[in-house]
Amino acid sequence: MTCDRDRPRVLVAIDTDEGITGWGECYNHGPDRALPPLLDYLFLQLEGEDPRRIERIVQKLLMQSRFPPGALGLAAISAIDHALWDISAKALGVPAYQLLGGTVRDRVRVYLGVYTAPDPKEVRDYCNQMNAQWGFTAFKMSPYRNDIHAEPWGKTLKATADWVEVLHALCPDYEFAYDAHAKLFEPWQAEQLGNALAPFNPMFYEEPMRPENFESWGALKSKLRVPLATGESLYSRFEFLRLLQAGGADIIQPDICVVGGLLEMRKIAALAEAFFVPVAPHNPMGPLATAVNLHFSAACPNFKILEYRLPHGAAYHSDGMQTDDQSAAYITDPYLPKDGHLELRPDRPGWGVEIDEDYLKTDRYVHWERKLPKRPDGSWSYT
Repeated sequence: MTCDRDRPRVLVAIDTDEGITGWGECYNHGPDRALPPLLDYLFLQLEGEDPRRIERIVQKLLMQSRFPPGALGLAAISAIDHALWDISAKALGVPAYQLLGGTVRDRVRVYLGVYTAPDPKEVRDYCNQMNAQWGFTAFKMSPYRNDIHAEPWGKTLKATADWVEVLHALCPDYEFAYDAHAKLFEPWQAEQLGNALAPFNPMFYEEPMRPENFESWGALKSKLRVPLATGESLYSRFEFLRLLQAGGADIIQPDICVVGGLLEMRKIAALAEAFFVPVAPHNPMGPLATAVNLHFSAACPNFKILEYRLPHGAAYHSDGMQTDDQSAAYITDPYLPKDGHLELRPDRPGWGVEIDEDYLKTDRYVHWERKLPKRPDGSWSYT
């Protein structure tokens, strides 16, 4: 276990008797400390298996559970799946995407989150800086400009519309998506907020309400004039199938560290393709998860755009050279954007990155817990 800024990272290494090590990453933004003992248990089912039989092994792990595994089980299986693909590709000396039928695109477009600059001019300056340094032309931020639980709803809508109007006037050359973080319980509020954004043609409107009721998502999408995106909180192709059958999304956002790994991610994408729905993977994790997502995205025909986080704790010169600070030091060579895209590494087997195992031996772990907001009456609100 390691950390990236204030977020925990649970990385998984699987060794083979041929001397090949595969690496994967769990989704672990709570409860992160529950994953290591679960991984120890799952390894008992792996020992002695041929790591190249990925489908067989994943089926075994799924069937060992009396009931379908949820968030923790699938997060652990995701990292195991990643490691198995890494091993299989390294055994052949090829990038992992070659095992997926090769690439359908030469590079993968990424977007960057902007969450701490409420003033439109600050956002403009930040976007201009990221564009000049890395070529980003797409960004995502929160649509909320006030406390949605303490202030009148009409004031929230007006504050959002006024802010976005100024922002888009200042930044006509950039695309913006808006992540509502499932904070809205009532669908009519999700509808009104999305349609307040509609005049500005956002790239997408992300997860305004809880994900469990697929029929409600279908009803919401039918009333919106913006592309509706969701899926980071869904676990398997069966849940995504229900969402798609309900007509509940214009864009789906499965997380390769949540759904059970690359194998399940491919099945989800194939289902979405049959519904003419693109995939924009949810990717708030570390640089290893980004590497796995890059290989998936490069080989996915209905891929749209990939969420990306610049590695924390370091600065880079505009020519891409790293400064003295260390960034995501457990990855010595993270994928970094060029012209708003991640470039493939055809000469590098597996995920194409190097893990610093000596760094992982140091104790830098930071436990993370979700901060729950309270409504004025003292009840918890969604976050």
